[in-house]
Amino acid sequence: MPTPHDWTDGHVARWQPVLPDLDPDVEGAATRAMLFTDHIRRVKQRSLVDHGLHKHEYETLHTLAGRGGRTVPSELAADLKMAPASITGRLDGLERRGYVRRTPSAADRRRVDVELTEAGRQAWLGALEFQGQEERRLLGVLTPEERRTLSDLLRRVMLAAEGNADGGSDSPG
Repeated sequence: MPTPHDWTDGHVARWQPVLPDLDPDVEGAATRAMLFTDHIRRVKQRSLVDHGLHKHEYETLHTLAGRGGRTVPSELAADLKMAPASITGRLDGLERRGYVRRTPSAADRRRVDVELTEAGRQAWLGALEFQGQEERRLLGVLTPEERRTLSDLLRRVMLAAEGNADGGSDSPG
């Protein structure tokens, strides 16, 4: 049974006569990765709209959830690669919406702790689940072994992109 063709196959076929040295596998993989990323980005944007969140709100809630739902503003700012003073505006808006709560730190009265509220957790989880469903739908056409292989291959590519073939970085930026 022949392999079905996708849009990228036509793209590669159009460019091969123009660029004779074009490696169809490199062009195909890079183009498909870009299209996949663009698709997931559009799904995320639609999810945020559907859940009434702005991108910066989701990123802040996501980062806070990743820290166990509680941290200090300076850690959030560092995680989000923002100036510490800039996080205050984000937290003000999220607090007005009832998504976070700021309380005096039990460890140091000069500091404030930021805590994810149940409403914030539900808003974050709703947007996250919508995105996750689409990722599972798309990658569900692969077997678990194929997904693992794809993940391993992409890790090798990203290590080269990060300039570190021996180890990794925990930062996508």
